[in-house]
Amino acid sequence: MSDSVVANRYAVALFELGQEKLALDQLLTEVQAVQTVFNESQDLTTFLSSPSISIEKKKALLKDAFKDVSKELLNTLFIMTERHRETEIPAMTRAFISMTNESRGVAEADVYSVRALSDEEKQSLEKVFAEKLGKNSLYITNIVDPSLIGGVKLKIGNRIYDGTISRKLERIERELVSANK
Repeated sequence: MSDSVVANRYAVALFELGQEKLALDQLLTEVQAVQTVFNESQDLTTFLSSPSISIEKKKALLKDAFKDVSKELLNTLFIMTERHRETEIPAMTRAFISMTNESRGVAEADVYSVRALSDEEKQSLEKVFAEKLGKNSLYITNIVDPSLIGGVKLKIGNRIYDGTISRKLERIERELVSANK
């Protein structure tokens, strides 16, 4: 069974539980916190994936690390640990966040720019691209990339909208090279 399928199943179960208990907002916030912890702590992932550490110790660490999360999320983490699916927790969090955003008509966008974007620039991009994609809103993560020279590049799901100067220069170069042949 594929890892992403396993993570998806846990995410779906947690999502449905959140809908049933009308606690999707709270769960989303908690899952984002869990995702951040796993992204920032390689030691946690190493500890949880170690076969020499007992399940009880792993569960105790999870309970201590995530003592403020709901019992639904904590129980999901426990079940994943008991079934030796600890390494799937980060994938489960990504799948849960994606499902929640999809249910709300929200898309996540990585916006690459030469400098940090102002709030007005983010709102302008959000308005234009949310409308273009038929979404209610965009959750924008701004990534500063000085190699772009200018302009912005958006990555939304598997779509890329590239309006950077470096990309335009590449196109001009290709046209010049092909014209000289």
